[in-house]
Amino acid sequence: MESNREEKLVFNQPRTFDERQELAKILVERLKYRMPVAIDAIDNRADKAFAAWPERIYVIEPGGRIAFKGEMGPFGFHPDEAEKALFGLVGG
Repeated sequence: MESNREEKLVFNQPRTFDERQELAKILVERLKYRMPVAIDAIDNRADKAFAAWPERIYVIEPGGRIAFKGEMGPFGFHPDEAEKALFGLVGG
């Protein structure tokens, strides 16, 4: 996107895990991202397991069971449904 070019947020695809960590650091520091960030292995095993590309909302229970699996984003996002799943877990 042109706005990414203007803000100097265009990067080469990382080839190593260290490069991927550096890009995550930019997300946190430059873009002030404040949610916990998990970094996929360079072989993209989490992406393959969760079919998360380009984006997807998941709610995962502490034991690892998937409590909510959203549709592909951003157009398939239903945050209200994810919120209900979260409240169901924490009793909100």
